[in-house]
Amino acid sequence: MSSKYQNCIDACQKCFIDCQKCIVQMVGQKSNNDCPNCCIQCVDACLFTIKLMLADSQFTIKQVLLCAEICEWCASQCQEHDHEHCKACAESCLACAKECSKLAA
Repeated sequence: MSSKYQNCIDACQKCFIDCQKCIVQMVGQKSNNDCPNCCIQCVDACLFTIKLMLADSQFTIKQVLLCAEICEWCASQCQEHDHEHCKACAESCLACAKECSKLAA
């Protein structure tokens, strides 16, 4: 694996963890938007992105762009909530989107 992916892998891992925590904390709570559905999709996107980076796949750049888009959407949903876990999730999502976008540039 190339070290050029390390910052993006780290950001995806953090995003995965915080989205998973958000999913668990949102069980049974009312949501007027796509949270926690966005977190479920973000978890999957981050994990798949990590897998492609570890494989140094020819599709990595396409995937990091998609991951950034999903993370930005998820952040926008979680930012609408006052829960601490949603705030942490949104922050991690934005950081992941930033790293994914940087890698794709």
